[in-house]
Amino acid sequence: MRGSSLARMNIISRLTDTDLRLQIEELGPWFHNLRIGGIETAPDHFIPDYPASKFAGFAHVLPADMTGMSVLDIGCNAGFYAMETKRRGAARVVAIDSDARYLRQAAFAAAHGDVEIEFRQMSVYEIGRIGEVFDLVIFMGVLYHLRHPLLALDLIREHVLGDRMLFQSLQRGWDTVPGLDEDYPFTEWAIFDRPDFPRLNFIENRYAGDCTNWFFPNRAGMEAMLRTSGFAIEENPEREVYMCRTAPRPYGVELPKL
Repeated sequence: MRGSSLARMNIISRLTDTDLRLQIEELGPWFHNLRIGGIETAPDHFIPDYPASKFAGFAHVLPADMTGMSVLDIGCNAGFYAMETKRRGAARVVAIDSDARYLRQAAFAAAHGDVEIEFRQMSVYEIGRIGEVFDLVIFMGVLYHLRHPLLALDLIREHVLGDRMLFQSLQRGWDTVPGLDEDYPFTEWAIFDRPDFPRLNFIENRYAGDCTNWFFPNRAGMEAMLRTSGFAIEENPEREVYMCRTAPRPYGVELPKL
């Protein structure tokens, strides 16, 4: 009898795993490789075990204990970073994305991970409607998909950022930051030929098969954009990743009137 009970339990377990795998496949394709019930959602990702493998290089910039903190994850995808902050004790986590499929994936993963996250479908350009500020804003892997990247940074700084922002953007080009003068005469041309001059590379068609890749800054360009939008860079734990805090905007930078 005991052997029969164990056999039935094993059959139920196999059926449950099969059903779970089918649900994960129906929600795909996945960009985040999560582990739900021991099943990987994107095991063949071109970056092995993404985003956990990348997060390992800068996880230390987030507080190990986030008890009482509020978090906004902009462009949450399947919710890896939102769930990580919740596991670290964040009191309130709001995760937004413009893609309904990603939000379905994130809600599914959060339910199976038994973490409470509020999901909303909206773009970064709509964040003024949220009506609150957050201790930490996560803005990872979104900027280069935007047609209006500086507007997005301005809106974050103005409407939802209370303290810190964890930020990442794909970068291409020179990886050094030059020493530049504050002003140049109209006749100056040569400075713009320097490969380390702050710049945004514009993608007219596709990159990596993705037609939503629009702007790839070099490192100097990315850091300059952050500074002019009112962010001070506290840490740069690895290429492309920054922990920023609020800072005064440079003189002459006006906020968007929306």
